[in-house]
Amino acid sequence: MILYRSFVRPHTEFAIQARCPCRKRDVECLEKVQRRATKLVKGFKKLGYEDRLRKLNLTSLVDRRLRGDISEAYKIITGREKGKKEDFFVFNDAGYVRGHCYKLAT
Repeated sequence: MILYRSFVRPHTEFAIQARCPCRKRDVECLEKVQRRATKLVKGFKKLGYEDRLRKLNLTSLVDRRLRGDISEAYKIITGREKGKKEDFFVFNDAGYVRGHCYKLAT
């Protein structure tokens, strides 16, 4: 697992917010790398993919991309990233809602 986290995972996640695979085929191709790597762990070959992830304390690459996207959106909205948040999001004009002004319009 140390080798996987050090050498394989960085290649599957490189610049994931900038280069998020949109096609199902591309997503499956990236996920296939992790499926195969988790099968290499001794005694895990016959387990299902979800069971292997749970026992190895890993998340699927789709979930990691989603978490990264949410984290990046939070940074943009709160001003921790350079650039104007209005370029990315439309905010609700109702003012402060529940103690903050970050409510997005639908």
